[in-house]
Order: sequence, then structure tokens, then C-alpha cells
Amino acid sequence: MAGTEKKEEMKQDAAGKKKHTAKHTGKSKPETDHHEKQKVLAAFKASEEKFKELQDKYLRLSAEFDNYRKRTFKEKAEMVKTASEEVIKGFIPFVDDIERGLNAVNTTQDLDALKQGMNLIYGRFKDFLQLNGVKEIDALNQEFNTDVHEAVTKISASEEGLKGKVVEVIEKGYYLHDKVIRYPKVVVGE
Repeated sequence: MAGTEKKEEMKQDAAGKKKHTAKHTGKSKPETDHHEKQKVLAAFKASEEKFKELQDKYLRLSAEFDNYRKRTFKEKAEMVKTASEEVIKGFIPFVDDIERGLNAVNTTQDLDALKQGMNLIYGRFKDFLQLNGVKEIDALNQEFNTDVHEAVTKISASEEGLKGKVVEVIEKGYYLHDKVIRYPKVVVGE
């Protein structure tokens, strides 16, 4: 029986602690559960508000980026369209010079002056191209390079040192800065 009394005493002691805890906090178990539910609900509502705020920021940022992309595409298209404007403006004086030269061909008897004028126009034009990054590809007597030269034909080299080298340039080639924009057409010695 002593064991039964001890169990009973333990039950009463546990019940007393529950009452003491309820008295100490001033809340019963249902009130505590309700209070916890309120906290969870408040946290959920706060999370929901934060989610809505972040979603709104995302949508605004996405729209802003889309507008930026469209604007830069339009600007790029406009730039491509007008990028050559400065170069074309640079060509106009050469057109004027060539027209004057053609008029001089029909009216002048002085061929030396005509040749001198044409050489002057040619020199100015080459300088203009060089100022805009266009450079002639030096090909004659150079080692044939498929990255830079376009072989039209091969011929027997008159000297042993010309084998595998460019012996004649049919059409000049040009770089625009470091990019080949026209390959020189060449004859290669073999």
C-alpha cells in the first residue's frame, strides 16, 4: 500500500504545480493557447505583408528593367543608324574634289597639273582613311598567311627565297584597327 499512497501523493503534487503555474501566470491553459495563436497569426500577417511588399518591389524592378532594355535597344539601333554619319561627312569633301577634278579633265590642257591634283586628292583620302583606323595590309614579299591573305593562284618562284611568300598583290587588303575588313588577293610563289 505504501506504493499506492506514494503514487497518489505524486498525482496531487503534480496537480498542485499546475494550479500554482496557472495562478502564477494568471492564465488558464485555454487562454495561453489563444494568446499563442494570436502571436502566430500576427507573425503570419507580418510575413504576408512583407511578401506583398517584396513582390511589389520585384514587379516594379522587372518593369523598370524591361523599360531600360527597350530604351537601350532603341538607342543602340539609333546609334547604328547614325554611327557612320561622321565618316560619311568626311567623304563629302572628297566627292567635291573629284567633281572638280572631273571638270578639270574636260577643260584643261595641262596634264601635269591634272595628275598633281589627282595625286593630292588620293593622298588626302588615304590620310582620312588612316585617321579613321583603316590601314593597308602589307602583303608583298611577306610569308603567305591564310588569316590575312587570300591566294588567287600559285606560280613558280623565280628565287628560292620567294617560296611560300606573296610575289604579287592583285588587290590590296585593309585592316580596320586590328580586324581585316578586306583580304588582299595575292599570288603565292612555290
